[in-house]
Amino acid sequence: MRILVTGHKGYIGVIVVPMLQAEGHEVVGLDSDLYEECTFGDGIHEISEIKKDIRDVELSDLEGFDAVFHLAGLSNDPLGDLNPTLTYEINHLASVHIAKLAKEAGITRFLFSSSCSTYGVAGEKMVKEDADFNPVTPYGFSKVLVEQEVAKLADTNFSPTFLRNATAYGLSPRLRFDLVLNNLVAWAFTTGRVHIKSDGTPWRPIVHIEDISRAFIAILNAPRDIVHNQAFNVGVTEENYQIRDLAKIVEDIVPGCHIDFAEDAGPDKRCYRVDFSKLMQTLPAFKPKWNARLGAEQLYTAYKRIGLTLEDFEGPRYKRIAHIKKLLGNGRLDETLRWRNAKRAETKTEMEINYAL
Repeated sequence: MRILVTGHKGYIGVIVVPMLQAEGHEVVGLDSDLYEECTFGDGIHEISEIKKDIRDVELSDLEGFDAVFHLAGLSNDPLGDLNPTLTYEINHLASVHIAKLAKEAGITRFLFSSSCSTYGVAGEKMVKEDADFNPVTPYGFSKVLVEQEVAKLADTNFSPTFLRNATAYGLSPRLRFDLVLNNLVAWAFTTGRVHIKSDGTPWRPIVHIEDISRAFIAILNAPRDIVHNQAFNVGVTEENYQIRDLAKIVEDIVPGCHIDFAEDAGPDKRCYRVDFSKLMQTLPAFKPKWNARLGAEQLYTAYKRIGLTLEDFEGPRYKRIAHIKKLLGNGRLDETLRWRNAKRAETKTEMEINYAL
């Protein structure tokens, strides 16, 4: 297959691309590469690419492909909160626009990288794909809206699938430190403290980015009729943890560290436990290989090899929100988060946020 991967230079994209190539697929990337100065460790595997903001994608960009892996977007809650209007424009409207163009271009398979954050406030109960949406952030709302609108595009020729990823972790050349396990190991290694910013009680399902990539590939390879217009929680049911349990794993792995709570630590309303049995039962080809302990060991080894410092992971090099603010401050990005001097779409309209579900 000839596959377009949007966000191919992001945290997950740089992992899934070589895995797709190993499967024999021809892969082209599409990315504005906001984090071109943020590569961690080894370099990024280069492929043919379209350097473009996803808001500016045109029909011609999508012609000739068999499938789209849509990963691109503002990647976390702090970025979403920076400017909720831009989250609405980039994560929601641009994603739906790309899906419509993909359908018009005759692309038959569209895999959307959604999130378990769509469940938001679910508490102690285990949630399956038929659970009510209850997002609490612009990021979570944007994922819900894309799923709802792209699902309406499905027909005999256009087949979308929605992958609701658990909280990701794991090593990547475009490493993110805003993710809970990556962050806890970084604090432990650089300061000797496993620094917890909540009271440690919220539940989170976590999944390694290589296993997310395996899920995408398993869905791509699956018979169309069993994944058509379906949502799948992506992760492993046994990998639901309270934050304090993840901290204990990190404390066991990183020598000489201890668990430390922030002074203003309190409960986090984002709390959800997720059932992943549908993915396992529907797609036996999906074989996850990671768990939290193995992931923490992988991260600790990488941080030692690179010589990670507190300034690195809390500063603008690797912290997404800090890097974006730096690019805005030095004028390299405009207020819409586009590169200055980059080609922009000629037709723009004013948009109003409406996150009422």
